[in-house]
Amino acid sequence: MLELKNISYTVKETGEDKGIIHDVSLTIQEGEFVAITGPNGGGKSTLAKIIVGIEKPTSGKIYYKGEDITEWSITERAKAGIGFAFQQPVRFKGITVKDLITLATGEKISTTDACAYLSEVGLCARDYINREVNGSLSGGELKRIEIATIIARKAQLSVFDEPEAGIDLWSFQNLIRVFEKMQEERTGSIVIISHQERILNTADRIVVIADGRIAEEGSREEILPKLLDASAPACSVLQEKTERQGR
Repeated sequence: MLELKNISYTVKETGEDKGIIHDVSLTIQEGEFVAITGPNGGGKSTLAKIIVGIEKPTSGKIYYKGEDITEWSITERAKAGIGFAFQQPVRFKGITVKDLITLATGEKISTTDACAYLSEVGLCARDYINREVNGSLSGGELKRIEIATIIARKAQLSVFDEPEAGIDLWSFQNLIRVFEKMQEERTGSIVIISHQERILNTADRIVVIADGRIAEEGSREEILPKLLDASAPACSVLQEKTERQGR
């Protein structure tokens, strides 16, 4: 479904080139759930932004369903079925939850249909459907509403950047259930950037990114035990964040 071929990304820093991503090649199969993890500053979020078109690679190619989309904008990729959930969801003053879900579907839908999408992410529809997507909503509520919009869009490839960031334990538990359900139903391919053990444990495959390169890649059964091994140098960040969130 998605193929990254020899992707590199360089930025200018104090007048000099600084490499963020170095010659990364990665394939996401149709219906696959892939978790990308690794130390902070390793390039994970940058890679996610390259996949969805927020950033353009300095070199390399991106193919989606066999078509070269390297130069496509984020809008063009979204129209082709690539969805993105930000680490910090965007707030929209004056726009209700129903408005947002309706925009995501691209067609006029009933309140009942909009409520169904909220139910899929574990939110009581009557409490949220007419609320504004603003500061009155918690981080966990915004995360789940954002996921509801991705489901409503019927995204064929959904990319989530650290969905556990900034939410409380209760919201986190609900978030895990949403991802488990998405994984079970296999409605599309999923890529999640995460340090969290419970999220990694739902993935088919885990990719470890460190210093802008793929350090390890393999099945959940193969990679997760290595990440949880305290003697492994790339695992301290994963363990620290897991303990803070609560297992």
